Amino acid sequence: MNHEAVLLESRTMRGSLADRTEALDKVRALRLLPDGVHVTTLMVADYFEVDEEAVNSVVRRHRAELQDSGMARLTGSDLQSFLVVNMTTRKSPGRGLLVFPRRAVLNVAMLLRDSEVARQVRRQLLDLAEAPAAWPEAMVTETAERAAAGARAELAELREAYVRLVRQLEAERALVAAMSVRLADTVGEVRTLGGRVDMLCALSGSPGPGRRRHPGPGPGRR
Repeated sequence: MNHEAVLLESRTMRGSLADRTEALDKVRALRLLPDGVHVTTLMVADYFEVDEEAVNSVVRRHRAELQDSGMARLTGSDLQSFLVVNMTTRKSPGRGLLVFPRRAVLNVAMLLRDSEVARQVRRQLLDLAEAPAAWPEAMVTETAERAAAGARAELAELREAYVRLVRQLEAERALVAAMSVRLADTVGEVRTLGGRVDMLCALSGSPGPGRRRHPGPGPGRR
């Protein structure tokens, strides 16, 4: 089994190795902020030799997992205190500052696909950990759980679509019924008006609707 692929796909497996941060130092030194604990998004990107967007993409897709590993967005007084200690800048970022402890950086290494440094960290991590025999079974279980969750989500979407279609059909049936009633009323009105026109025409000696007066003998006719 490709255990590196298991790390990329399985949160359970990543969680089992989340404390082996020494794997980072075996590849290259991780430069920390003056507090000796945290790094910024830019520093994470520099470590893995990728641009910031690659790290931001991992954060967007795995925010909850990375927060469990210690990643945090600092704002308000927490951010001000952090900036005073680390003196990275005197100006507060408008949307706060995202910071990572070593544990969260290791978590990024287990998620970042397009980085040679991240690949080396994963290999070091697996060498240190000696992947447990329970991994294949755990991987199968997690894959099955993800598939079941996906099926439930798809079923929920299908149910919502079905309900929308039923409601639309009911609305269209009501519209057709209303149009049928209106059509029947219009036919009745036409018949009533036709009868009145015929009666008035009879009283006035005029031809009714659709009738033609037959011409009498014209000049030269007998």
